Amino acid sequence: MQRLYDFLRRHPTGVDVFWAVVLLGLSGMSLASGMYDAGREEIVAIPVAFGLSTVVALRRRLPEKMLLLAIAVGLCQLLFDVRPGLGNFAMLVITFTVATIGERWASRLALVCSLTAAALSQLRWEAEPGGSWPQQVFVTVIMTVPFVLAWVMGDSLRTRRAYFSQLEERAARLEREREAQSKVAVAAERARIARELHDVVAHNVSVMVVQADGAAYVMDTAPDQARQALTTISSTGRQALAEMRRLLGVLRTGDAPESGEYVPQPDVEQIEELIEQVRRTGLAVDFKVEGTARPLPSGVELTAYRIVQEALTNTRKHGGPDAGASVRLVYFDDGLGLLVEDDGRGAAHELYEDGGADGAGHGMIGMRERVGMVGGTLDAGPRPGGGFRISALLPLKPAE
Repeated sequence: MQRLYDFLRRHPTGVDVFWAVVLLGLSGMSLASGMYDAGREEIVAIPVAFGLSTVVALRRRLPEKMLLLAIAVGLCQLLFDVRPGLGNFAMLVITFTVATIGERWASRLALVCSLTAAALSQLRWEAEPGGSWPQQVFVTVIMTVPFVLAWVMGDSLRTRRAYFSQLEERAARLEREREAQSKVAVAAERARIARELHDVVAHNVSVMVVQADGAAYVMDTAPDQARQALTTISSTGRQALAEMRRLLGVLRTGDAPESGEYVPQPDVEQIEELIEQVRRTGLAVDFKVEGTARPLPSGVELTAYRIVQEALTNTRKHGGPDAGASVRLVYFDDGLGLLVEDDGRGAAHELYEDGGADGAGHGMIGMRERVGMVGGTLDAGPRPGGGFRISALLPLKPAE
């Protein structure tokens, strides 16, 4: 049964042609049974029957034209005195069809014809000759009701189809917007992971390189110092591996997290540990905290840690052999202030111009992106007396 239903839906014109043939056959039987007297009316009734059958056959292909054809056939019936028969059922069918899928002007025209057809038929052919006018009005109303109902049902179906079409369009639009938002979220997450990896690699690997160079230099003259440098390299490497496992774990899909594989994101309290680690590499760092320490949003704490980490990494890379640095952390009522300075020779101008070109050009750019994500401000550049200064203000609430 379902196959038959699907077949009928795929071939609507074939279904209409079938019913048109049935209607033509019924009209022919009426003519053959002597419904019409021999003469001009019978001769005109034959093309009328063919015309009404054509209306049914092509109603969905050419609804507006078939409406005009039906009106023309009806006028011919009025003009040549061809009384309504079974074939006039096509009038109801085309009224419903035009109200459903036809143009608006055709739908309105069908409604006007539906309201006037019965009255014109009653004036041309009285149902009961000699009847009173209330009877004629009653018959006219009864004949008008089917046409009006056909138009109302068709217009309601048009409205329902338009409603479902809007729902489908809205669902498709929401799906496209959801896909676009997913792509934006994926891009943002990739950028975040790239920044994290850069900070981890740039800081820890530079520490390891410095310690390895120092160990190679004093390997023969000061074995204890070389051993201490190797210990620092080992601990720094383990820390870098732990952070990289945490970041790369984000990219896994469907894997169960292993115990102890992930570590929390760095926060403000770990800045002091970071500075101690930097001091062990030979860089003198002065660290001060002003104001009352208090818990901060995780995004602000991670941003503060990464700024200090990147700034001290740049000091080791560009500050010179005898450079010193200072880190100042200030708690305000509405935010957190950071000031990192070094007294070395400072980076070349092209290394901080347009956001910085540290290595592949992501150091200072990453700082500015992090600060921008929490709604803060960043000022970086050479100091008047030599060296380099990085100043940041991180608000407790993101900017609107």
